[in-house]
Amino acid sequence: MLARHVCFAHGAQDVLHDVSASVPQGAVTAVVGPNGAGKSTLVEILAGVREPRSGTVERRGRVALVVQRPSVPDTLPVTVADVVAMGTWPRRRPRAEVRRAVAETVARVGLAGFERRPFAELSGGERQRALLAQGLVQRADVLLLDEPAAGLDAVSRDTTRRLLAEEARRGVAVACVTHDDESLRAADRVIRLDGGRVVG
Repeated sequence: MLARHVCFAHGAQDVLHDVSASVPQGAVTAVVGPNGAGKSTLVEILAGVREPRSGTVERRGRVALVVQRPSVPDTLPVTVADVVAMGTWPRRRPRAEVRRAVAETVARVGLAGFERRPFAELSGGERQRALLAQGLVQRADVLLLDEPAAGLDAVSRDTTRRLLAEEARRGVAVACVTHDDESLRAADRVIRLDGGRVVG
């Protein structure tokens, strides 16, 4: 995945200025910088959720985005399995295959036995792991994550780093916004943003 000369603005406020960056296959790329640097906006543009004001993004294969805050309202009666299964849409897959993939992925993120638990009853860290499972179950070519370690305890952060490394080893292009020092040290590459510009 490659971004070339990307610019973006919220109304009159510039957020990204002439950003060029690559997210190669088979590596974990950390996107770091101070609050307001444009990290989440860049990841959303890479995912195709936002369109840049100018510049281009080249994508190859399927792209999965793992957000920090779910769009699932607490009033919606969905279970952990339901939320993870959303990652299999809109591809047509046999129900048995989907159930198996969901169960395996829920176990990978350490939520085995939570499949029937209402999503609204989960803690913040448990929700984050369920959203990670939703991204992993897609078996995408590019996996983009916004603060995947937010709200997690030390063990869960270690698990998340291990899972991202596993995805990279199978050839996935992984990029994650992070403030976690251990995740930064474990990354293969780093994109540093400050003031909406790449600084390293």
